[in-house]
Amino acid sequence: MTSSLPPPIRRNGFWAFLRSLGRFLNGFRLVIINLVFFGLLLLLLVGLSADVDRTVQSDSVLVIQPQGQLVEQYSIDPLQRALAGLSGEAPKQVQLRDLIGAIDAAAGDKRISRILLLPDALQGGGFAALHEVGAALERFRATGKPVIAWGVNLDQGQYYLAAHADRLLVDPQGGVMLTGLANYRLFYKDLLDKLGVDVHLFRVGEFKSAAEPYILDHASAEAKQADSYWMNGLWDGYLNEVSKLRKLDPATLRDDIDNLPTHIATTQGNLAELAVNQHLVDGLATRAELIAMMRKDGVPADRKGHGFRQVGLARYAASMAEESKPLTPGVVVVVAEGEIAGGKRGPGSIGGESTAALIREAREDRKTKALVLRVNSPGGEVYAAEQIRREVELTRAAGIPVVVSMGDVAASGGYWISMNANRIFAEPNTITGSIGIFGLYYSVPGTLAKLGVQSDGVSTGPMAGAFDITRPLDPKVGTVIQAIINKGYRDFVGNVAKARGKSYEAIDAIAQGRVWTGEQALQRGLIDQLGGLEAAVADAASRAQLAKGYPVRYMEQPSSGFERFLAGMSQSASVRVLQSFGVRLPSWLAQLPARAPELQLLRDARAGTPNIYADCLCRPY
Repeated sequence: MTSSLPPPIRRNGFWAFLRSLGRFLNGFRLVIINLVFFGLLLLLLVGLSADVDRTVQSDSVLVIQPQGQLVEQYSIDPLQRALAGLSGEAPKQVQLRDLIGAIDAAAGDKRISRILLLPDALQGGGFAALHEVGAALERFRATGKPVIAWGVNLDQGQYYLAAHADRLLVDPQGGVMLTGLANYRLFYKDLLDKLGVDVHLFRVGEFKSAAEPYILDHASAEAKQADSYWMNGLWDGYLNEVSKLRKLDPATLRDDIDNLPTHIATTQGNLAELAVNQHLVDGLATRAELIAMMRKDGVPADRKGHGFRQVGLARYAASMAEESKPLTPGVVVVVAEGEIAGGKRGPGSIGGESTAALIREAREDRKTKALVLRVNSPGGEVYAAEQIRREVELTRAAGIPVVVSMGDVAASGGYWISMNANRIFAEPNTITGSIGIFGLYYSVPGTLAKLGVQSDGVSTGPMAGAFDITRPLDPKVGTVIQAIINKGYRDFVGNVAKARGKSYEAIDAIAQGRVWTGEQALQRGLIDQLGGLEAAVADAASRAQLAKGYPVRYMEQPSSGFERFLAGMSQSASVRVLQSFGVRLPSWLAQLPARAPELQLLRDARAGTPNIYADCLCRPY
């Protein structure tokens, strides 16, 4: 028996014509729909932009209500964002440059009559960043326009900003809580002992304490001595500045804070009344009374005849956006914020390759006449920091001046990437220094033994298998690692000495892993001048001999698709459905990365090799 395929069906020419016509009409329909859709979208965008302009009316109040963390650069941390989103508390950030830019623009904007500062929702921001915002508020006040601040419960960071106001009010049910600075860490030695994990620490620097939580169950005396020095320096600066702004005696302010349990009894627990009595605030007002005060001071009502005429920070920033101008030679700013790690990292973090590439891209751009490196980093991996430092050195060698502007923290690896600049600026309350390095190595033979697992075998020599984490670390191998760390410290101190024009011995005496405030660092010659980003940009432009009106632009990398996916995961429909049924992670889980910064050392740690860091866990709260 034989079989054959059926003959192919011949397509009738008429039906083929109809099918082709149908495909043509369907394609034409899609084109028309898309044209209509994008045309309407364009009209909508034009209408929205026109509406934004109309919202900034004369005699408007610029309402600044920052929510979330004050950052140098919007960041995407997949773990932290996922945890925050799943706990129902999506993280928010305010970019420092946007906030300062809006305040400075409002100072010269005749439509803005005053600023209303509502700092209650500001969750974080180091004193250096807050100091720069405060300086912008002072520039605004210098034009004769008032700043009004109002809050319910103000912590010491929020109050640091609010103290710049001409009139500072709190809700009668609120108050001001100033407590001082603290730096308490979690220590894991006992836990690691129970798990059978051996942690080997190799370091140079009497005060290099970043990895102590893995080998001790308490802070060392040296760590407490060093931390007390720089933290008291920060706190003294805080008290002096607040006292000057509020016309108080610093000693009296310190006593009021330290003896709060005694003083609160005089008002029977009324924190708001106590704030008035101690002249921390000018008065008490509910939100309704605040609105009435605005109207009494001459601020018109809004379009509906209620409240007062105002514009929010985001809408005002949008209204101030200028049309793109032809790019002319000017100053380029590269932001280096976060932990320093190897490879490529997304915005808001520092990668040895990615941040170095940004500096290189700026250097190779003919329109870059000066470079400002804005550093807000406690450090991280040594080699990644060295990759960035080399690019700074090459940029200077290419004839482009490099100026560093230190933010809240520029310590250890953060100082490493800064040291070769033409000039280093820092705020008085910047945290810097911590010149020292350490290495961590982990091995788990004890853990395996607890599970009934043993490691055994042969090798071709004493060094073969030396970094097998299933076996105990040979003391001879430990000697090799310590020699590498010693060499790294000599390089660090030697490079700083060369960059700062000092002897090795002079830098070694102020290094040893010790942390300094910006003011203390200036006294010791580790920085050149006190000042913020604005001063650093002006200095860079002067060095490049740029004419007045030079442009300033940021060299940044876009987020990767995967990072955008993780960042938006908390806003997905499935997550929102789960949350609507009450399924969410506890909110405290999202706070763990901030409360246990030493765990960041493990995030990129590589098994079976010494991990070498120039890092500083030096952020008080």
